[in-house]
Amino acid sequence: MESSAGIVREPGGGGIAMPSQLTFYYNPMSRAAIVRWMLEEVDADYAIVPIDFEAGDNRKPDFLAINPMGKLPTLVLDDLTVLTETPAIIAWLADAYPEAGLAPEPGSAERGTYYRWLFFGGTCFEPALTDATMRKDVLPKSSVGWGTYHDVIDTLEIAIGEGPYLLGERFSAADVYIGAELFWAGMFAAPRIAESRVIQDYVARVTNRDAYKRAMAVPDA
Repeated sequence: MESSAGIVREPGGGGIAMPSQLTFYYNPMSRAAIVRWMLEEVDADYAIVPIDFEAGDNRKPDFLAINPMGKLPTLVLDDLTVLTETPAIIAWLADAYPEAGLAPEPGSAERGTYYRWLFFGGTCFEPALTDATMRKDVLPKSSVGWGTYHDVIDTLEIAIGEGPYLLGERFSAADVYIGAELFWAGMFAAPRIAESRVIQDYVARVTNRDAYKRAMAVPDA
């Protein structure tokens, strides 16, 4: 057998076997909660390593050796391959567990729409939210990729208003990411989130899934 980056290839090119171990570094008060939901969506078998921020676990040498950013989520495959960045982990899980049906066929037009929204969260929504809630000055619309916060919210309302999901009738991994981010933003009274019936109806739909409920109910230790 030949291995590369933690993925085991069967002799004779007979497909790719899953990593035998997924180690998930987790704190519920972080973006790792989104990945935990995704792990439950694909019914992955994973081991949780709790990270206590107050104890400084994320700044200790053993964790920084895995992820020098000291950030969550962090997912390790067979102690060989380190995955970080929420949309990257979500995209990998969707492809690694195709039976869950959370990603369209590669090369399809629907796959393009899926990628658009999967990466919209980190490239547009999060920086726009930070801009709107934590900055006193306003960055020029022409100099930032997200334009303005209101541009971002308008765009999301149009997309999910046509729903019920970002890909129409099909729930995908992109809904895990965007749905979780909108839920989180609403908890912190981000502008327009709680007042938007379109957004609140969408959040209610995606968080009513069994996988979401399991992710919230699983013991943290």
